[in-house]
Amino acid sequence: MNKSLLQFLTILVLFFSFMACRKQTSPANELPIVPHHVLWDSLLKTHVDNTGLVSYQGFIKDSLLLDEYLLQLTSNPPSGAWTNQDQLAYWINLYNAATIKLVTQHYPIQSIKDIGSSVQIPFVNTPWQIEFIEINGEVIDLDDIEHGIVREDFNEPRIHFAMVCAALSCPKLRNEAYTGDQLDRQLTSQIKIFLTDNKKNNISADQVVISKLFRWYGDDFKKNSTLIEYLNKYSPVEISKDAAVDFMDYGWALNAQ
Repeated sequence: MNKSLLQFLTILVLFFSFMACRKQTSPANELPIVPHHVLWDSLLKTHVDNTGLVSYQGFIKDSLLLDEYLLQLTSNPPSGAWTNQDQLAYWINLYNAATIKLVTQHYPIQSIKDIGSSVQIPFVNTPWQIEFIEINGEVIDLDDIEHGIVREDFNEPRIHFAMVCAALSCPKLRNEAYTGDQLDRQLTSQIKIFLTDNKKNNISADQVVISKLFRWYGDDFKKNSTLIEYLNKYSPVEISKDAAVDFMDYGWALNAQ
C-alpha cells in the first residue's frame, strides 16, 4: 500500500472512530450510525484480485487497518433500526474480514483446515468453531455468524456465494465491500459468477455437476422451489427439470495469490 493511500485510510479510520464515539452519546431518538465499510472496501481492492484470490501477505502488512475495521464492526453491532440489507451486509463483511484475520494469524498455511486440531469434527472443533470475535461482551466464532445469525435470521440463500471460507472451491471473494444499498445487485452478481465458473460448476440443459455447497445447504435453496428451479433463476443455461444432478469434489486449498 503506498504512503498516500495509507494516510488517506488513516484519516478515514480517525473519522469513523470519532463517529463511533459520537454514536455512544447520541440522543435516544437519533438513528444509530451504520458502518460505511470504506476501510474494508479499500483493503479488498488492494489485496484481492479480480479472480478472488487473496494476498494474505498484503493483509498481514496492513494488519493494523484490518484490526481497526474489525473493531469498527464489533463495537457497533446491528440495531433493529437498521434496514435488513444493512444488517446482512454487516454480517457478510464481518464474516469475510474475520476469516482473513484468522488465516493471517496462522499464515503460511496450505488450507484453512490446517488451523487447529489435526482431527476435526464438524461443528465441534474446526477453524469455524474458534471463538475470537467479541461483540457485546460475547465471544463468538465464524459458525455462530453463518449458522446462528445469518441463516437463522435472514431468508437469503445467496449469502452462500458471498461469505467466503478461504478455499479455492469457495465462491470468489468479491474485491469490494458489501453495502445495504447495493446488496441485492452484489448477491445476484456473486451467484451468476459462481455458476459460470467451470472449475466449480458445469451446467448444461440435461446435466448439472455443481458445487457441494448446493448439497450441504440444500434446504436453503429448496425452501420455495426445487433445486433446479432455483438454479434456473441465475443459470446461464436453461436446465431441464429432469436433468441429472451430481456434485463436484470440494477443494480446500487456500485461496491465496
